[in-house]
Amino acid sequence: MVALVVILVILVVAGLVVAGRSFKIVQQYEQGILFRFGRVLPETRGPGLTVIRPVGDRLQKVNMQIVAMAVPAQEGITKDNVTVRVDAVVYFRVVDAIKATINVQNYMFAISQQAQTSLRSIIGQSEMDQLLAERDSVNRELRRIIDEPTEGPWGVRVERVELKDVSLPENMKRSMSRQAEAERERRARIITADGEYQASKRLAAAANVMARDPAALQLRLLQTVVEVAAEKNSTLVMPIPVELLRFFDKMTPASPPGEGRSAADSASLADFGEVDAAEAELTDAVPLEIPDVPPIPQLPVQVSNGKLTVAPPEPEAVPRLGQDDAHSGT
Repeated sequence: MVALVVILVILVVAGLVVAGRSFKIVQQYEQGILFRFGRVLPETRGPGLTVIRPVGDRLQKVNMQIVAMAVPAQEGITKDNVTVRVDAVVYFRVVDAIKATINVQNYMFAISQQAQTSLRSIIGQSEMDQLLAERDSVNRELRRIIDEPTEGPWGVRVERVELKDVSLPENMKRSMSRQAEAERERRARIITADGEYQASKRLAAAANVMARDPAALQLRLLQTVVEVAAEKNSTLVMPIPVELLRFFDKMTPASPPGEGRSAADSASLADFGEVDAAEAELTDAVPLEIPDVPPIPQLPVQVSNGKLTVAPPEPEAVPRLGQDDAHSGT
């Protein structure tokens, strides 16, 4: 009796062991690959309860979810010789469980290494402005480079690649900030010049209108006076319009010649009369008589051979009026 109980217990335990090895549960996000005596079967097992042989079969589960893997920051030199440090994120998933299990030993590690080398390659092929401003195109190119050797032989599809951060040297950051400031200043100057141009056109049009109608200028002048008076200034400057002076000039009657002269004009004319009289007296005066001067006798001159000779007569000196007048005055 005891031996029968022992046999029953052994059979129950063996049945439980066989059932545990025969019944497997595959999750919804997984696929099961069945190895029978070391050979993989072409059919994969879907999610749910699956039954395998207790002897010779082994079920391996493969996760089919999208995996987000952070790519370590890679430092490289861009196409325009700028040193940058770039890190990224790779989103991939397994599309063929058999290839991901058979063709590559550890597809997670393989994808990580492939992403790092591809990131270095894309840094060398791109310029700094592309890494900063054209990230969409860089992401597409990086995804193509990573996905090319992985989807076909490994059964892993790269869904998306995103650049996380692009670190630049400090001197390059300062240069870019100066460039941005210069660009902003250039735009500000262009806008200011455009405003001055438009204002000058408006002012020219306003000047043409005021030139056709002088009353508009008077109204503008009165408006300016009102604006100045609103500031509560102690001094008010009131300019006289030029048109008002022209109006008074037109309304002044013309005086006949010789009439309406002031005392100042008479005094000035008298002064000119006295000057004319003095000049007339000097012109009518009798000129001074200058007596003739006898010529100076010539003396003999001794030359180098010991003989005496007479020097040629000098030309008669013409008396100068100034000297004679001076002598006559003395």
